[in-house]
Amino acid sequence: MIITKEQVLSALRNVEDPDLKKDLVTLHMIKDLEVEDKNIRFTLELTTPACPMKDMLKNACLNAIKYFVSQEALVEINITSRVTKPMDTTQLNNIKNIILVSSGKGGVGKSTVASNLAIALAKDGAKTGLIDADIYGPSVPTMFGLVSAKPSARETADGKTLILPIEKYGIKLLSLGFFADPDQPVPWRGPMASNAVKQLFNDADWGELDYLIVDLPPGTGDIHITITQSFPIAGAVIVTTPQQVALADTRKGLAMFQMPSINIPVLGVIENMSYFTPAELPENKYYIFGKDGGKALASTFNVPFLGEIPIVQSIGEGGDSGTPIALNAESPLSAVFAELAGKVAQQISIQNVGAVNC
Repeated sequence: MIITKEQVLSALRNVEDPDLKKDLVTLHMIKDLEVEDKNIRFTLELTTPACPMKDMLKNACLNAIKYFVSQEALVEINITSRVTKPMDTTQLNNIKNIILVSSGKGGVGKSTVASNLAIALAKDGAKTGLIDADIYGPSVPTMFGLVSAKPSARETADGKTLILPIEKYGIKLLSLGFFADPDQPVPWRGPMASNAVKQLFNDADWGELDYLIVDLPPGTGDIHITITQSFPIAGAVIVTTPQQVALADTRKGLAMFQMPSINIPVLGVIENMSYFTPAELPENKYYIFGKDGGKALASTFNVPFLGEIPIVQSIGEGGDSGTPIALNAESPLSAVFAELAGKVAQQISIQNVGAVNC
């Protein structure tokens, strides 16, 4: 039996991306197709290296060819990725997706989530940056072991000076904490703080990035409005804990992104400190701060619930020591953050493809 490229493409039209609701051929995800006798080779180009369904899609392609073309076909599938971006990216054109990590309340672990999401995306192969936009309480220098670090700068051909982000763990980092004495307060009024944050975007040499994670300060203040109205934001991730006192403030933070004047897609809700499991009782879950608060919040606002992060001592210890827990491949928490990062990237792809098709 002679196998043709047309037969293979016809078979692959039966494989649908479950998120994007179209087949892989229509989505132009099949690249470099080669057919020689029974040997079939092609590249499956995903919309993100953090795709949580890469194995499922690969197996679906293999099964489609075996079923619709030939059981004897020898199929070689190479998986790569090309991260999608929103349509309006004329500003900061080298940065494909800016993702805000937000909460209405401090102390819910927002910076921990932002840092570990960035590391998980980078571990999957995505070009990732992280901005610590919390002027008054920057956490990134501590979480990455860079308390005394100072960024360098370079001058462009037209005489402009650009800040060079510090690179660690495969991530490009900038924080106002790099430019201030860690023991001194920052008594800045709103406009001054907002202008300083804008410089982290506009006056830095970020290079090519697939994702730029922005760790926002708590609340819904000047910095939030400045960032959302000044830059093309792909979406926002909302972090909360299960307590009602946290949820009450988080509702306001989430609602802010859905205001007509801001209108930023909410990629989903992450619930931190969801439950405690003692080491000696690994099957037990104790919901110390309440149960399903994050799920209820996501349901109320009709946005995805991305997942739960348990209370584990090593998460805090990792941040304090400058080695976030997502770096530890042996920790179950590393897998938790990898899954969350995959879901965030998944939602970004859905948003971007939806925007292109509008």
